[in-house]
Amino acid sequence: MRFIPTRFHGILDYIVGLLLIASPWLFNFAAGGAETWVPVIIGIVVLLQTIMTDFEVGVIRKIPMQTHLMMDFGIGVILAISPWLFGFADVVYTPHLIFGIFSILASLTTHRVPSAAYRTNHVQDNPLR
Repeated sequence: MRFIPTRFHGILDYIVGLLLIASPWLFNFAAGGAETWVPVIIGIVVLLQTIMTDFEVGVIRKIPMQTHLMMDFGIGVILAISPWLFGFADVVYTPHLIFGIFSILASLTTHRVPSAAYRTNHVQDNPLR
């Protein structure tokens, strides 16, 4: 069941992207290895992806919403398994696992198409599409 509007998903993406980047220092696990850089890199990817998605809060609007959601799912899986994949689960795993599961759930519960109002206004703003 998809119940999260794309606009709300986009706002969450900006917040989560920034939280991921800051999480090693916010949650005190910044040791300089994979445990630190995996969430930082994924946070940057989340922000870039959101900026480039064709929806209400996108800026460049090149990535279709369905592609964005598939990427969110993949990012969530990678983030959730990263502590075991990169061997730092004995140091920290909870933030990575929680953010990963959150990304997976968001990808599965967000509408696949932006609102009708966005699509109508977007087509009127850009007649070449």
